[in-house]
Amino acid sequence: MYFNSLQILKTILITGASSGIGEACANLFAQNGYQLIITGRRKDKLEQLADRLSNQYMVPILALDFDIANQKACEKAIQNLPQEYKKIDILVNNAGLAAGLSPIQEGLLSDWESMIDINLKGLLYITRLVAPIMTAQKSGHIVNISSVAGKENYANGNVYCATKHAVDSLSQTMRIDLLQHGIKVTNIAPGMVETEFSLVRFKGDENRAKNVYKGLTPLNANDIAETIYWAVSRPDHVNISDIVITPKAQANATTTIRN
Repeated sequence: MYFNSLQILKTILITGASSGIGEACANLFAQNGYQLIITGRRKDKLEQLADRLSNQYMVPILALDFDIANQKACEKAIQNLPQEYKKIDILVNNAGLAAGLSPIQEGLLSDWESMIDINLKGLLYITRLVAPIMTAQKSGHIVNISSVAGKENYANGNVYCATKHAVDSLSQTMRIDLLQHGIKVTNIAPGMVETEFSLVRFKGDENRAKNVYKGLTPLNANDIAETIYWAVSRPDHVNISDIVITPKAQANATTTIRN
């Protein structure tokens, strides 16, 4: 599918687009003719993704490498968008991570700060900058990526669970605050998705990361991207408020069946 410069394209901003769910979203939305703003901290990966998708689907793509946990960097990136990217129709707050898996009395402050800064404060920084754009144009759709960990807690998940509960709560209050402005808000709460998530959580320990998904078929990044695309492509009068999506082998945050 190819698109020409005479078409009016919707613009989607995807945070954490250099891998995993964010990258899968970039692929799917580019394929369907959206103009993309992709952000992340890995400049090389972002630029490679932008080049590949723009060449394959002939859509405009703006790659912005900055740390979403840095308020000033967020402000600089959004406030200096080129004119043709200033009308943001969809924001996917995807950037996030889990760091460590320890009981509260053994947790590392650096892990806690990283999760709070990226999962919560980063989401707020970007939303605070994009939401006024949407309210001014009286339209828009914000998609927040939470987790089943934002619905229920599990042992040693403490701070990660807390940040994802916060995202779940923010999604509900954003929907209330932005209702009068015609803006939709969707909360997506995935279960086990095999991306870089566990590798990051366990700080590069590949064996430990692989064991998370051993004996079952987890979701993949495309499963979540397709769910996001479905939610934002509903008719204008329809808002999908909350979706919990898990593998068939996972019933909730702690209950799975493995071969």
